[in-house]
Amino acid sequence: MAEEIKSEKKEQEGTEMKEELKTADSVKNNVNTVNTAETGNQTEQEGKKHKAKKEKAPKTPMDKKKKKKIIRRCVIGGVAAVIVLFIVSNSIAAKNAGAIVYTTTATVENIEQTLNTSGTVKSEETKTYFAPVAVQIGSVDVAAGDSVKKGDSLIKYDADALEEAKQIAELKLQANEGGYESSIHKDNKYIAELGEANVNLAVLEQQIEDSENYVKELQQKINDKKTWLAHEGTLLQVSLLDWSDRPDSEEYLNLQKLIQFNSYEQQNNKDILAWQKEVDIYEEKIAAYKEYRSEMKSQKSSSEGGYMDSGSRSQLEANTQMERINGQETLRDIQEVENGILADFDGVVTEMEAVEGAIPQEGTKLITVESTENVKVEITVSKYDLEKIQIGQTASIDIANKKYEGKVTKINRMATTNASGAAVVGAEIEIENPDSEIYLGVEARVEINTASVPGAVAVPVEVINTDKDGDFVFVAENGVAVKKRITTGISSDSYSEIKEGLSEGETIIVTTGQELEEGAPVTAIPQQ
Repeated sequence: MAEEIKSEKKEQEGTEMKEELKTADSVKNNVNTVNTAETGNQTEQEGKKHKAKKEKAPKTPMDKKKKKKIIRRCVIGGVAAVIVLFIVSNSIAAKNAGAIVYTTTATVENIEQTLNTSGTVKSEETKTYFAPVAVQIGSVDVAAGDSVKKGDSLIKYDADALEEAKQIAELKLQANEGGYESSIHKDNKYIAELGEANVNLAVLEQQIEDSENYVKELQQKINDKKTWLAHEGTLLQVSLLDWSDRPDSEEYLNLQKLIQFNSYEQQNNKDILAWQKEVDIYEEKIAAYKEYRSEMKSQKSSSEGGYMDSGSRSQLEANTQMERINGQETLRDIQEVENGILADFDGVVTEMEAVEGAIPQEGTKLITVESTENVKVEITVSKYDLEKIQIGQTASIDIANKKYEGKVTKINRMATTNASGAAVVGAEIEIENPDSEIYLGVEARVEINTASVPGAVAVPVEVINTDKDGDFVFVAENGVAVKKRITTGISSDSYSEIKEGLSEGETIIVTTGQELEEGAPVTAIPQQ
């Protein structure tokens, strides 16, 4: 009976040991649970030992199988006890040692700060070719999207149509020159005739005036002479009457002779006749002068209506010069396209509007070529990155997995709004080593070298924390976390420059995923 009781107790102890092993496993996950379980187990073991002593019975031989079973259970129980003891001791040590933290050190680094963004590849030089002359297109040698080299043929004109246009342009030049010369000749003639008329009219007016005055003088002489002779005849008649009572006297006869002579003189006085003749001559001259004066007046009138004033002459000269320039330009344009329209630089055809066989009007757009020799990347930067970017900074550009070198050449002074409604500023990166493999209009990845500091005290960017008072890091000093205020400079992808607050070699706590407080106990483990 005692043996059965003892056996049942042993089985009960084995069951309890299994429970202890389960409790030990649970303790690994929860130190407090382990402590409670350990205390309970110790109490139960002491109680069992006390009961065993009280229930001690005479020894009897034990079954081998039961013996092995008991030994196995004892071993398991011992291992469980050791595990529990180890966990409890570690738990107590952890409470005294503080949180485990990983650390790194402040080092001296050459820091390169970059700005990574993307943009669109565009040409810095675009040329649109317009039709220089209204001539039939013979052939279109390229299409939109084609790459061209400098000097490649883009469009050819019909040779016969081009030759005809050349002849027409030459004839227009000749006609323009001939018309100008004719107009100038006529104008010069009108000017000469007007000048002649003005001079002659002035002379004629003077001659007519002088002649008329002279005729008046002669007529006055004639009249005076005739008056004197008439007066003399009258006196003779009076005297004759006085001698009429002596008709046979010599005086009477002489008076009759004198009266007859006076009458003859009045009709045939040589002075009067000479003067009258001269009057007739001058009157004829005056009539001729007046007739010529009428001709000159008519000539003056027609010349004034035909000749050009200074404004009209200037206008004629200007129009003729413009026609001359236009004609010469047309001939030059024809000569320049006799071999076709050629590409001025390496590039890509981005627009093609020319049609083979068509006759485009002069000035019509035919084709557009964008250069691949002068290429840029247009980017936008936010207000946060604007202070980092400057003209002259170098850049690395990736276009379709091919690398190119670039330089910041332009930063706009006016912000725009992007699709998200944020204000951005446009900038341009010139590609310094373009080639024929560049694709216009595609997206390019850009890395701008915005700043560099050689030999700077630096820490990994992830160890830096920020609060309302600024940037700081935690350092491990004498087993506790100490907050240190820092002043940062530029940053690369990995490191941030420390201008103030840290020295080379100081131990900094890597706080990623942890929350520390000033003065918290820590166990520092160097980060591998």
